Amino acid sequence: MAQRGGAGGFSAINAQFKELKQRADEVKSLLEKQGELLRRRGISLPSDALDRMWSVRPAIDKLSLSMVETHTKLQQLRRLADTTALINSAQETDIVLNEVMETVITLTQAERGYIVLRNPDSGELEFKVARGLSAEETAAGGRIVSWSVINKVAESGEPLLTVNAGEDESISHSESVVGFSLLSILAVPLKARDEVIGVAYCDNRLMAGLFKENELSLLSSFGQQAAVAIENARLFEAIRAQMALVEEMHARLSNIFASIGSGVITINGENCILVCNEAAEKLTGISNDAAVGCALGGILPQLSAGFFENIARVRQGQEQRLWAERFMKQGRQRYWQVVASPLRGEDQVSDGVALVIDDFTERKEQEEQRRLLGTFLPDALLRNIGSISDLDTRPTERHITAMFADICGFTAFSEQLEPEDLMRIVNRYLGEASDAITAQDGLVDQFLGDAIKALWNTQLNAQEDHALRAVRAAQAIMRVMRGLHAIVDADQRLHFGIGIHSGQSVLGMVGGANRIEFAALGEAVNVSKFLQENSEPGEIIVSASTYERVKEQFSAVPMPLRKRKAGYEAFATAYLIAAPIAGGN
Repeated sequence: MAQRGGAGGFSAINAQFKELKQRADEVKSLLEKQGELLRRRGISLPSDALDRMWSVRPAIDKLSLSMVETHTKLQQLRRLADTTALINSAQETDIVLNEVMETVITLTQAERGYIVLRNPDSGELEFKVARGLSAEETAAGGRIVSWSVINKVAESGEPLLTVNAGEDESISHSESVVGFSLLSILAVPLKARDEVIGVAYCDNRLMAGLFKENELSLLSSFGQQAAVAIENARLFEAIRAQMALVEEMHARLSNIFASIGSGVITINGENCILVCNEAAEKLTGISNDAAVGCALGGILPQLSAGFFENIARVRQGQEQRLWAERFMKQGRQRYWQVVASPLRGEDQVSDGVALVIDDFTERKEQEEQRRLLGTFLPDALLRNIGSISDLDTRPTERHITAMFADICGFTAFSEQLEPEDLMRIVNRYLGEASDAITAQDGLVDQFLGDAIKALWNTQLNAQEDHALRAVRAAQAIMRVMRGLHAIVDADQRLHFGIGIHSGQSVLGMVGGANRIEFAALGEAVNVSKFLQENSEPGEIIVSASTYERVKEQFSAVPMPLRKRKAGYEAFATAYLIAAPIAGGN
Protein backbone atom coordinates (compact mmCIF):
# COMPACT_ATOMS: atom_id res chain seq x y z
CA MET A 1 0.00 0.00 0.00
CA ALA A 2 2.87 2.38 0.90
CA GLN A 3 4.57 1.71 -2.40
CA ARG A 4 1.41 2.34 -4.40
CA GLY A 5 0.71 5.53 -2.42
CA GLY A 6 4.25 6.76 -3.01
CA ALA A 7 4.05 5.99 -6.71
CA GLY A 8 0.73 7.80 -6.97
CA GLY A 9 2.09 10.88 -5.17
CA PHE A 10 5.14 11.01 -7.40
CA SER A 11 2.97 10.85 -10.53
CA ALA A 12 0.80 13.71 -9.28
CA ILE A 13 3.83 15.89 -8.46
CA ASN A 14 5.43 15.06 -11.78
CA ALA A 15 2.23 16.10 -13.57
CA GLN A 16 2.25 19.38 -11.66
CA PHE A 17 5.84 19.99 -12.68
CA LYS A 18 4.89 19.43 -16.32
CA GLU A 19 2.00 21.85 -15.97
CA LEU A 20 4.27 24.40 -14.26
CA LYS A 21 6.83 24.16 -17.07
CA GLN A 22 4.04 24.62 -19.61
CA ARG A 23 2.73 27.72 -17.78
CA ALA A 24 6.27 29.15 -17.59
CA ASP A 25 6.65 28.68 -21.33
CA GLU A 26 3.28 30.37 -21.91
CA VAL A 27 4.16 33.34 -19.63
CA LYS A 28 7.51 33.76 -21.33
CA SER A 29 5.86 33.76 -24.76
CA LEU A 30 3.19 36.20 -23.53
CA LEU A 31 5.80 38.56 -22.04
CA GLU A 32 7.72 38.57 -25.28
CA LYS A 33 4.58 39.52 -27.22
CA GLN A 34 3.41 42.13 -24.67
CA GLY A 35 6.90 43.63 -24.43
CA GLU A 36 6.84 44.48 -28.13
CA LEU A 37 3.45 46.17 -27.86
CA LEU A 38 4.52 48.16 -24.82
CA ARG A 39 7.66 49.39 -26.54
CA ARG A 40 5.55 50.71 -29.45
CA ARG A 41 3.60 52.75 -26.93
CA GLY A 42 6.72 54.02 -25.29
CA ILE A 43 6.44 51.75 -22.27
CA SER A 44 9.28 49.40 -21.43
CA LEU A 45 9.45 46.41 -19.07
CA PRO A 46 12.17 46.16 -16.45
CA SER A 47 15.42 45.21 -18.09
CA ASP A 48 15.81 41.94 -16.22
CA ALA A 49 12.15 40.77 -16.46
CA LEU A 50 12.70 38.47 -19.39
CA ASP A 51 16.01 37.23 -17.99
CA ARG A 52 14.28 36.28 -14.78
CA MET A 53 11.60 34.53 -16.75
CA TRP A 54 14.21 32.69 -18.77
CA SER A 55 15.77 31.43 -15.51
CA VAL A 56 12.46 30.02 -14.19
CA ARG A 57 12.28 27.17 -16.69
CA PRO A 58 15.77 25.78 -15.98
CA ALA A 59 15.03 26.02 -12.26
CA ILE A 60 11.86 24.05 -12.77
CA ASP A 61 13.72 21.46 -14.85
CA LYS A 62 16.40 21.19 -12.19
CA LEU A 63 13.83 20.80 -9.47
CA SER A 64 11.97 18.17 -11.51
CA LEU A 65 15.16 16.21 -12.12
CA SER A 66 16.05 16.41 -8.45
CA MET A 67 12.60 15.17 -7.58
CA VAL A 68 12.99 12.21 -9.96
CA GLU A 69 16.37 11.34 -8.49
CA THR A 70 14.99 11.62 -4.97
CA HIS A 71 12.07 9.41 -5.88
CA THR A 72 14.42 6.83 -7.44
CA LYS A 73 16.56 6.81 -4.32
CA LEU A 74 13.46 6.49 -2.18
CA GLN A 75 12.25 3.55 -4.23
CA GLN A 76 15.68 1.94 -3.97
CA LEU A 77 15.69 2.42 -0.21
CA ARG A 78 12.22 0.93 0.02
CA ARG A 79 13.35 -2.02 -2.08
CA LEU A 80 16.40 -2.37 0.17
CA ALA A 81 14.19 -2.26 3.26
CA ASP A 82 11.88 -4.88 1.79
CA THR A 83 14.78 -7.27 1.28
CA THR A 84 15.43 -7.44 5.03
CA ALA A 85 12.58 -9.98 5.12
CA LEU A 86 14.89 -12.37 3.29
CA ILE A 87 17.12 -12.62 6.34
CA ASN A 88 14.44 -14.29 8.44
CA SER A 89 12.93 -16.33 5.62
CA ALA A 90 13.09 -20.12 5.78
CA GLN A 91 13.21 -20.53 2.02
CA GLU A 92 15.49 -22.75 0.00
CA THR A 93 18.83 -21.35 -1.11
CA ASP A 94 17.88 -21.31 -4.81
CA ILE A 95 14.76 -19.24 -4.07
CA VAL A 96 16.75 -16.74 -1.97
CA LEU A 97 19.43 -16.47 -4.68
CA ASN A 98 16.84 -15.68 -7.33
CA GLU A 99 15.25 -13.00 -5.13
CA VAL A 100 18.68 -11.51 -4.44
CA MET A 101 19.46 -11.46 -8.15
CA GLU A 102 16.15 -9.73 -8.94
CA THR A 103 16.90 -7.10 -6.30
CA VAL A 104 20.40 -6.46 -7.66
CA ILE A 105 19.00 -5.80 -11.14
CA THR A 106 16.24 -3.57 -9.71
CA LEU A 107 18.59 -1.51 -7.53
CA THR A 108 21.18 -0.93 -10.25
CA GLN A 109 19.08 -1.01 -13.44
CA ALA A 110 21.87 -3.15 -14.85
CA GLU A 111 21.68 -4.88 -18.22
CA ARG A 112 22.73 -8.21 -16.77
CA GLY A 113 24.10 -9.71 -13.56
CA TYR A 114 25.04 -12.88 -11.79
CA ILE A 115 26.03 -14.22 -8.39
CA VAL A 116 28.89 -16.54 -7.51
CA LEU A 117 29.16 -18.29 -4.13
CA ARG A 118 32.03 -19.95 -2.33
CA ASN A 119 31.59 -23.70 -1.98
CA PRO A 120 31.51 -24.44 1.79
CA ASP A 121 33.50 -27.66 1.29
CA SER A 122 36.06 -26.82 -1.38
CA GLY A 123 36.25 -23.05 -0.86
CA GLU A 124 36.04 -22.50 -4.64
CA LEU A 125 33.80 -19.79 -6.13
CA GLU A 126 30.97 -21.27 -8.20
CA PHE A 127 28.54 -19.71 -10.69
CA LYS A 128 25.03 -19.92 -9.20
CA VAL A 129 22.40 -17.64 -10.79
CA ALA A 130 22.21 -15.02 -13.54
CA ARG A 131 19.90 -12.49 -15.19
CA GLY A 132 20.01 -10.89 -18.62
CA LEU A 133 22.05 -13.65 -20.20
CA SER A 134 21.05 -15.57 -23.28
CA ALA A 135 20.30 -19.28 -23.09
CA GLU A 136 23.72 -20.00 -24.61
CA GLU A 137 25.47 -17.75 -22.13
CA THR A 138 23.59 -19.28 -19.18
CA ALA A 139 24.45 -22.76 -20.40
CA ALA A 140 28.09 -21.70 -20.68
CA GLY A 141 28.02 -20.97 -16.96
CA GLY A 142 31.39 -20.03 -15.60
CA ARG A 143 32.90 -19.20 -19.01
CA ILE A 144 31.04 -15.90 -19.19
CA VAL A 145 31.92 -14.84 -15.64
CA SER A 146 34.44 -12.01 -15.28
CA TRP A 147 36.67 -14.01 -12.98
CA SER A 148 39.32 -11.33 -12.80
CA VAL A 149 36.73 -8.89 -11.39
CA ILE A 150 35.12 -11.56 -9.19
CA ASN A 151 38.43 -12.74 -7.73
CA LYS A 152 39.58 -9.19 -7.08
CA VAL A 153 36.44 -8.38 -5.10
CA ALA A 154 36.43 -11.72 -3.30
CA GLU A 155 40.08 -11.44 -2.25
CA SER A 156 39.95 -7.80 -1.21
CA GLY A 157 36.50 -7.87 0.33
CA GLU A 158 35.92 -4.41 -1.21
CA PRO A 159 33.35 -3.40 -3.86
CA LEU A 160 34.42 -2.47 -7.36
CA LEU A 161 32.88 0.32 -9.48
CA THR A 162 34.08 1.30 -12.93
CA VAL A 163 32.58 4.00 -15.15
CA ASN A 164 34.32 2.71 -18.28
CA ALA A 165 35.79 -0.77 -17.98
CA GLY A 166 37.75 -0.38 -21.21
CA GLU A 167 39.71 2.53 -19.74
CA ASP A 168 40.23 0.99 -16.31
CA GLU A 169 43.79 -0.33 -16.38
CA SER A 170 43.18 -2.78 -13.51
CA ILE A 171 40.59 -4.75 -15.48
CA SER A 172 40.76 -3.56 -19.10
CA HIS A 173 42.74 -6.63 -20.14
CA SER A 174 40.17 -9.02 -18.67
CA GLU A 175 38.92 -11.56 -21.22
CA SER A 176 35.29 -10.84 -20.41
CA VAL A 177 35.77 -7.05 -20.53
CA VAL A 178 37.36 -7.28 -23.94
CA GLY A 179 35.20 -10.09 -25.30
CA PHE A 180 31.87 -8.60 -24.23
CA SER A 181 32.84 -4.91 -24.70
CA LEU A 182 31.82 -4.09 -21.13
CA LEU A 183 31.51 -0.44 -20.12
CA SER A 184 29.89 -0.10 -16.67
CA ILE A 185 30.72 -2.72 -14.01
CA LEU A 186 29.61 -2.94 -10.40
CA ALA A 187 30.58 -5.84 -8.13
CA VAL A 188 30.17 -6.08 -4.36
CA PRO A 189 31.25 -8.77 -1.89
CA LEU A 190 28.62 -10.80 -0.07
CA LYS A 191 29.85 -10.82 3.52
CA ALA A 192 28.52 -12.82 6.44
CA ARG A 193 30.30 -12.48 9.80
CA ASP A 194 33.11 -10.57 8.07
CA GLU A 195 33.71 -13.49 5.72
CA VAL A 196 33.27 -13.21 1.97
CA ILE A 197 30.92 -16.00 0.93
CA GLY A 198 30.39 -14.75 -2.64
CA VAL A 199 30.15 -11.82 -5.04
CA ALA A 200 27.18 -10.04 -6.65
CA TYR A 201 28.14 -8.72 -10.09
CA CYS A 202 26.30 -6.57 -12.66
CA ASP A 203 27.40 -4.77 -15.82
CA ASN A 204 26.26 -2.89 -18.90
CA ARG A 205 27.63 -3.10 -22.44
CA LEU A 206 25.83 -0.05 -23.83
CA MET A 207 26.24 2.79 -21.35
CA ALA A 208 29.33 4.06 -19.59
CA GLY A 209 28.88 5.66 -16.18
CA LEU A 210 25.57 3.86 -15.53
CA PHE A 211 26.57 2.99 -11.97
CA LYS A 212 27.39 5.76 -9.50
CA GLU A 213 28.30 6.01 -5.85
CA ASN A 214 24.64 5.81 -4.92
CA GLU A 215 24.25 2.39 -6.60
CA LEU A 216 27.54 1.29 -5.08
CA SER A 217 26.39 2.26 -1.59
CA LEU A 218 22.99 0.64 -2.04
CA LEU A 219 24.39 -2.57 -3.45
CA SER A 220 27.09 -2.77 -0.76
CA SER A 221 24.44 -2.48 1.96
CA PHE A 222 22.27 -4.98 0.19
CA GLY A 223 25.23 -7.34 -0.18
CA GLN A 224 25.53 -7.66 3.58
CA GLN A 225 21.81 -8.41 3.93
CA ALA A 226 21.89 -10.81 1.00
CA ALA A 227 24.87 -12.68 2.45
CA VAL A 228 23.06 -13.17 5.77
CA ALA A 229 19.93 -14.31 3.91
CA ILE A 230 21.95 -16.79 1.84
CA GLU A 231 23.76 -18.13 4.90
CA ASN A 232 20.44 -18.47 6.72
CA ALA A 233 18.95 -20.31 3.75
CA ARG A 234 21.95 -22.65 3.70
CA LEU A 235 21.59 -23.14 7.45
CA PHE A 236 17.86 -23.86 7.11
CA GLU A 237 18.60 -26.37 4.35
CA ALA A 238 21.27 -28.04 6.49
CA ILE A 239 18.88 -28.15 9.45
CA ARG A 240 16.12 -29.58 7.26
CA ALA A 241 18.55 -32.19 5.92
CA GLN A 242 19.64 -33.05 9.46
CA MET A 243 16.03 -33.22 10.60
CA ALA A 244 15.20 -35.50 7.68
CA LEU A 245 18.20 -37.65 8.59
CA VAL A 246 17.14 -37.70 12.24
CA GLU A 247 13.58 -38.62 11.26
CA GLU A 248 14.89 -41.35 8.96
CA MET A 249 17.18 -42.68 11.69
CA HIS A 250 14.33 -42.47 14.19
CA ALA A 251 12.08 -44.40 11.83
CA ARG A 252 14.78 -47.01 11.27
CA LEU A 253 15.46 -47.31 14.98
CA SER A 254 11.73 -47.55 15.64
CA ASN A 255 11.44 -50.33 13.06
CA ILE A 256 14.45 -52.10 14.52
CA PHE A 257 13.12 -51.58 18.04
CA ALA A 258 9.71 -52.92 17.02
CA SER A 259 11.19 -55.88 15.13
CA ILE A 260 13.28 -57.13 18.06
CA GLY A 261 11.84 -60.46 19.10
CA SER A 262 12.79 -59.94 22.73
CA GLY A 263 10.78 -57.65 24.95
CA VAL A 264 12.66 -54.38 25.59
CA ILE A 265 11.67 -52.12 28.49
CA THR A 266 13.61 -49.09 29.68
CA ILE A 267 13.02 -47.70 33.17
CA ASN A 268 14.26 -44.64 35.04
CA GLY A 269 15.74 -44.41 38.53
CA GLU A 270 12.30 -44.83 40.10
CA ASN A 271 11.55 -47.99 38.08
CA CYS A 272 9.00 -46.11 35.98
CA ILE A 273 8.68 -47.23 32.38
CA LEU A 274 10.20 -44.92 29.76
CA VAL A 275 9.49 -46.96 26.66
CA CYS A 276 8.75 -50.51 25.59
CA ASN A 277 8.60 -52.27 22.23
CA GLU A 278 5.84 -54.39 20.72
CA ALA A 279 7.29 -57.63 22.10
CA ALA A 280 7.26 -56.09 25.59
CA GLU A 281 3.64 -55.01 25.08
CA LYS A 282 2.76 -58.67 24.53
CA LEU A 283 4.64 -59.68 27.68
CA THR A 284 2.97 -57.07 29.87
CA GLY A 285 -0.39 -57.03 28.13
CA ILE A 286 -0.29 -53.19 28.14
CA SER A 287 0.44 -50.83 25.24
CA ASN A 288 3.48 -48.57 25.24
CA ASP A 289 1.31 -45.43 25.49
CA ALA A 290 -0.48 -46.78 28.55
CA ALA A 291 2.70 -48.15 30.17
CA VAL A 292 4.93 -45.07 29.84
CA GLY A 293 5.22 -43.33 33.19
CA CYS A 294 3.80 -46.27 35.15
CA ALA A 295 5.77 -48.16 37.78
CA LEU A 296 7.07 -51.50 36.52
CA GLY A 297 5.82 -53.16 39.71
CA GLY A 298 2.34 -51.82 39.00
CA ILE A 299 2.34 -53.22 35.48
CA LEU A 300 3.72 -56.60 36.59
CA PRO A 301 2.83 -57.06 40.29
CA GLN A 302 3.68 -60.78 40.06
CA LEU A 303 7.41 -60.08 39.79
CA SER A 304 9.46 -61.28 42.74
CA ALA A 305 11.45 -59.10 45.10
CA GLY A 306 14.57 -60.66 43.59
CA PHE A 307 13.70 -59.08 40.24
CA PHE A 308 14.01 -55.56 41.67
CA GLU A 309 17.04 -56.53 43.75
CA ASN A 310 18.83 -57.48 40.53
CA ILE A 311 17.90 -54.14 38.98
CA ALA A 312 19.29 -52.34 42.04
CA ARG A 313 22.56 -54.28 41.66
CA VAL A 314 22.80 -53.24 38.01
CA ARG A 315 22.44 -49.59 39.03
CA GLN A 316 24.95 -49.94 41.82
CA GLY A 317 27.59 -51.82 39.86
CA GLN A 318 26.84 -50.23 36.45
CA GLU A 319 27.29 -53.69 34.93
CA GLN A 320 25.08 -55.98 32.92
CA ARG A 321 23.27 -58.76 34.79
CA LEU A 322 21.40 -61.88 33.62
CA TRP A 323 18.97 -64.02 35.58
CA ALA A 324 15.94 -66.29 35.25
CA GLU A 325 12.57 -65.16 36.56
CA ARG A 326 9.79 -67.58 37.40
CA PHE A 327 6.31 -66.44 38.48
CA MET A 328 2.62 -67.13 38.11
CA LYS A 329 0.44 -64.99 35.86
CA GLN A 330 -3.19 -65.66 35.04
CA GLY A 331 -2.90 -69.15 36.48
CA ARG A 332 0.05 -70.10 34.26
CA GLN A 333 3.65 -70.62 35.28
CA ARG A 334 5.84 -68.13 33.42
CA TYR A 335 9.56 -68.44 32.71
CA TRP A 336 11.54 -65.30 31.75
CA GLN A 337 15.20 -64.78 31.01
CA VAL A 338 16.11 -61.19 31.83
CA VAL A 339 19.20 -59.23 30.80
CA ALA A 340 19.49 -55.85 32.54
CA SER A 341 21.99 -53.23 31.38
CA PRO A 342 22.65 -49.73 32.75
CA LEU A 343 21.60 -46.80 30.58
CA ARG A 344 24.47 -44.36 30.21
CA GLY A 345 24.06 -40.71 29.25
CA GLU A 346 26.66 -38.26 28.00
CA ASP A 347 28.27 -38.20 31.44
CA GLN A 348 28.37 -42.03 31.39
CA VAL A 349 26.29 -42.07 34.59
CA SER A 350 22.58 -42.87 34.73
CA ASP A 351 20.08 -44.53 37.03
CA GLY A 352 18.12 -45.84 34.05
CA VAL A 353 18.12 -49.53 33.17
CA ALA A 354 17.31 -51.34 29.92
CA LEU A 355 15.62 -54.72 30.34
CA VAL A 356 15.73 -57.30 27.55
CA ILE A 357 13.24 -60.07 28.33
CA ASP A 358 12.84 -63.40 26.58
CA ASP A 359 9.75 -65.43 27.42
CA PHE A 360 10.78 -69.10 27.62
CA THR A 361 7.40 -70.26 28.90
CA GLU A 362 6.46 -72.16 25.76
CA ARG A 363 9.94 -73.60 25.46
CA LYS A 364 9.84 -74.80 29.06
CA GLU A 365 6.41 -76.30 28.53
CA GLN A 366 7.63 -78.01 25.36
CA GLU A 367 10.68 -79.35 27.16
CA GLU A 368 8.47 -80.70 29.93
CA GLN A 369 6.12 -82.22 27.38
CA ARG A 370 9.05 -83.74 25.48
CA ARG A 371 10.42 -85.13 28.75
CA LEU A 372 7.01 -86.59 29.51
CA LEU A 373 6.68 -88.07 26.03
CA GLY A 374 10.17 -89.52 26.35
CA THR A 375 9.00 -91.69 29.23
CA PHE A 376 6.82 -93.75 26.92
CA LEU A 377 7.80 -92.78 23.37
CA PRO A 378 10.81 -94.36 21.61
CA ASP A 379 13.76 -92.03 21.17
CA ALA A 380 13.80 -92.52 17.40
CA LEU A 381 10.13 -91.65 17.17
CA LEU A 382 10.58 -88.69 19.51
CA ARG A 383 13.34 -87.33 17.26
CA ASN A 384 11.02 -87.54 14.24
CA ILE A 385 8.46 -85.25 15.87
CA GLY A 386 8.99 -81.86 14.24
CA SER A 387 7.49 -79.71 16.96
CA ILE A 388 6.04 -80.66 20.31
CA SER A 389 3.75 -77.62 20.08
CA ASP A 390 2.18 -79.15 16.95
CA LEU A 391 1.08 -82.24 18.84
CA ASP A 392 -2.47 -82.35 20.09
CA THR A 393 -2.61 -84.56 23.17
CA ARG A 394 -6.12 -83.53 24.09
CA PRO A 395 -8.55 -86.48 24.36
CA THR A 396 -9.44 -87.61 20.85
CA GLU A 397 -10.95 -90.72 19.26
CA ARG A 398 -8.87 -92.51 16.62
CA HIS A 399 -8.78 -95.85 14.79
CA ILE A 400 -5.66 -97.54 16.14
CA THR A 401 -4.09 -100.97 16.51
CA ALA A 402 -3.41 -102.19 20.05
CA MET A 403 -1.20 -105.10 21.14
CA PHE A 404 -1.35 -106.83 24.49
CA ALA A 405 1.52 -109.28 25.20
CA ASP A 406 1.62 -111.26 28.43
CA ILE A 407 4.04 -113.88 29.76
CA CYS A 408 2.12 -117.15 30.06
CA GLY A 409 2.39 -119.16 33.29
CA PHE A 410 4.14 -116.35 35.07
CA THR A 411 2.47 -116.95 38.44
CA ALA A 412 3.81 -120.47 38.77
CA PHE A 413 7.19 -119.39 37.42
CA SER A 414 7.52 -116.57 39.92
CA GLU A 415 7.00 -118.87 42.88
CA GLN A 416 10.23 -120.73 42.12
CA LEU A 417 12.64 -117.74 42.13
CA GLU A 418 13.98 -115.15 44.48
CA PRO A 419 12.55 -111.64 43.89
CA GLU A 420 15.85 -110.25 42.54
CA ASP A 421 16.25 -113.12 40.06
CA LEU A 422 12.59 -112.89 39.06
CA MET A 423 12.82 -109.19 38.34
CA ARG A 424 16.05 -109.61 36.33
CA ILE A 425 14.57 -112.33 34.12
CA VAL A 426 11.25 -110.53 33.56
CA ASN A 427 12.99 -107.29 32.68
CA ARG A 428 15.09 -109.13 30.13
CA TYR A 429 12.03 -110.55 28.39
CA LEU A 430 10.10 -107.28 28.58
CA GLY A 431 13.13 -105.35 27.32
CA GLU A 432 13.46 -107.61 24.25
CA ALA A 433 9.73 -107.26 23.55
CA SER A 434 9.93 -103.48 23.96
CA ASP A 435 12.81 -103.28 21.46
CA ALA A 436 10.82 -105.30 18.92
CA ILE A 437 7.86 -102.93 19.32
CA THR A 438 10.07 -99.86 19.04
CA ALA A 439 11.62 -101.23 15.84
CA GLN A 440 8.16 -101.00 14.26
CA ASP A 441 7.60 -97.44 15.62
CA GLY A 442 5.15 -98.70 18.17
CA LEU A 443 4.32 -96.78 21.32
CA VAL A 444 4.90 -98.79 24.50
CA ASP A 445 1.93 -97.55 26.46
CA GLN A 446 2.35 -99.52 29.69
CA PHE A 447 4.29 -102.24 31.47
CA LEU A 448 1.78 -104.17 33.58
CA GLY A 449 3.88 -106.49 35.70
CA ASP A 450 4.73 -109.31 33.30
CA ALA A 451 2.68 -107.80 30.47
CA ILE A 452 3.30 -105.05 27.93
CA LYS A 453 0.77 -102.88 26.06
CA ALA A 454 1.66 -101.18 22.77
CA LEU A 455 -0.17 -98.80 20.41
CA TRP A 456 0.10 -97.82 16.77
CA ASN A 457 -1.46 -94.87 14.85
CA THR A 458 -1.91 -92.59 17.85
CA GLN A 459 -1.48 -88.82 17.40
CA LEU A 460 2.10 -89.43 18.53
CA ASN A 461 2.89 -92.05 15.88
CA ALA A 462 0.35 -91.68 13.08
CA GLN A 463 0.67 -94.52 10.53
CA GLU A 464 -1.44 -95.85 7.69
CA ASP A 465 -0.02 -99.39 7.98
CA HIS A 466 -0.50 -99.56 11.77
CA ALA A 467 -2.00 -103.12 11.71
CA LEU A 468 0.87 -104.44 9.60
CA ARG A 469 3.44 -102.88 11.94
CA ALA A 470 1.76 -104.44 14.99
CA VAL A 471 1.77 -107.97 13.52
CA ARG A 472 5.39 -107.59 12.40
CA ALA A 473 6.31 -106.51 15.94
CA ALA A 474 4.50 -109.59 17.36
CA GLN A 475 6.35 -111.88 14.97
CA ALA A 476 9.62 -110.22 15.98
CA ILE A 477 8.87 -110.80 19.64
CA MET A 478 8.34 -114.51 18.95
CA ARG A 479 11.63 -114.73 17.03
CA VAL A 480 13.51 -112.97 19.81
CA MET A 481 12.00 -115.32 22.36
CA ARG A 482 13.18 -118.36 20.41
CA GLY A 483 16.65 -116.89 20.21
CA LEU A 484 16.62 -116.14 23.90
CA HIS A 485 15.53 -119.67 24.75
CA ALA A 486 18.59 -120.99 23.01
CA ILE A 487 20.94 -119.27 25.47
CA VAL A 488 19.10 -119.39 28.81
CA ASP A 489 18.54 -122.26 31.13
CA ALA A 490 15.46 -124.38 30.56
CA ASP A 491 13.91 -123.24 33.83
CA GLN A 492 14.12 -119.60 32.68
CA ARG A 493 12.38 -120.05 29.32
CA LEU A 494 9.22 -117.96 29.19
CA HIS A 495 6.63 -117.54 26.42
CA PHE A 496 4.46 -114.64 25.38
CA GLY A 497 0.85 -114.90 24.35
CA ILE A 498 -0.15 -111.91 22.16
CA GLY A 499 -3.52 -110.40 21.20
CA ILE A 500 -3.91 -107.66 18.52
CA HIS A 501 -6.99 -105.66 17.51
CA SER A 502 -7.60 -102.67 15.22
CA GLY A 503 -10.47 -100.49 16.35
CA GLN A 504 -11.59 -97.23 17.91
CA SER A 505 -10.12 -95.84 21.12
CA VAL A 506 -9.98 -92.54 22.97
CA LEU A 507 -6.43 -91.27 23.44
CA GLY A 508 -5.08 -88.45 25.58
CA MET A 509 -3.32 -87.42 28.77
CA VAL A 510 -4.67 -88.94 31.99
CA GLY A 511 -3.65 -88.51 35.60
CA GLY A 512 -3.49 -85.78 38.22
CA ALA A 513 -1.37 -82.76 39.07
CA ASN A 514 1.56 -84.85 40.32
CA ARG A 515 1.48 -87.64 37.75
CA ILE A 516 0.26 -87.67 34.19
CA GLU A 517 0.71 -90.08 31.29
CA PHE A 518 -0.54 -90.79 27.80
CA ALA A 519 -3.17 -93.55 27.61
CA ALA A 520 -5.66 -95.27 25.31
CA LEU A 521 -9.12 -96.26 26.52
CA GLY A 522 -11.84 -98.21 24.76
CA GLU A 523 -12.37 -100.96 22.21
CA ALA A 524 -8.90 -101.42 20.69
CA VAL A 525 -7.17 -101.90 24.05
CA ASN A 526 -9.93 -103.95 25.64
CA VAL A 527 -10.32 -106.36 22.70
CA SER A 528 -6.56 -106.88 22.36
CA LYS A 529 -6.46 -107.81 26.07
CA PHE A 530 -9.41 -110.20 25.54
CA LEU A 531 -7.65 -111.86 22.58
CA GLN A 532 -4.44 -112.23 24.57
CA GLU A 533 -6.36 -114.00 27.33
CA ASN A 534 -7.41 -116.56 24.68
CA SER A 535 -3.84 -117.18 23.49
CA GLU A 536 -1.54 -120.03 24.40
CA PRO A 537 2.25 -119.63 24.85
CA GLY A 538 3.83 -118.60 21.54
CA GLU A 539 0.51 -117.72 19.83
CA ILE A 540 -0.42 -114.48 18.07
CA ILE A 541 -4.19 -113.99 17.86
CA VAL A 542 -5.59 -111.09 15.81
CA SER A 543 -9.14 -109.88 15.36
CA ALA A 544 -10.99 -110.02 12.05
CA SER A 545 -10.53 -106.28 11.74
CA THR A 546 -6.76 -106.61 12.01
CA TYR A 547 -6.52 -109.66 9.76
CA GLU A 548 -8.43 -107.88 7.02
CA ARG A 549 -5.60 -105.33 6.95
CA VAL A 550 -2.71 -107.82 6.87
CA LYS A 551 -4.06 -110.85 5.00
CA GLU A 552 -1.98 -110.04 1.91
CA GLN A 553 1.23 -110.23 3.96
CA PHE A 554 0.48 -112.90 6.59
CA SER A 555 -1.23 -116.27 6.50
CA ALA A 556 -3.63 -117.15 9.34
CA VAL A 557 -6.22 -119.71 10.26
CA PRO A 558 -9.56 -119.00 11.89
CA MET A 559 -9.80 -120.24 15.44
CA PRO A 560 -12.57 -120.55 17.99
CA LEU A 561 -12.00 -118.51 21.11
CA ARG A 562 -11.26 -120.57 24.15
CA LYS A 563 -12.84 -118.11 26.54
CA ARG A 564 -16.10 -116.23 26.32
CA LYS A 565 -16.87 -112.87 27.85
CA ALA A 566 -20.04 -110.82 27.98
CA GLY A 567 -19.93 -107.86 25.64
CA TYR A 568 -17.35 -109.41 23.31
CA GLU A 569 -19.72 -111.48 21.18
CA ALA A 570 -18.98 -109.36 18.12
CA PHE A 571 -15.32 -110.47 18.26
CA ALA A 572 -15.97 -114.20 18.43
CA THR A 573 -14.16 -114.71 15.09
CA ALA A 574 -10.40 -114.50 15.51
CA TYR A 575 -7.32 -115.59 13.53
CA LEU A 576 -4.16 -117.34 14.57
CA ILE A 577 -1.18 -115.85 12.73
CA ALA A 578 1.00 -118.60 11.33
CA ALA A 579 3.88 -117.07 9.40
CA PRO A 580 4.49 -114.32 6.82
CA ILE A 581 3.44 -115.08 3.25
CA ALA A 582 6.48 -115.54 1.05
CA GLY A 583 7.57 -112.11 -0.20
CA GLY A 584 4.92 -110.38 1.88
CA ASN A 585 7.03 -109.26 4.81
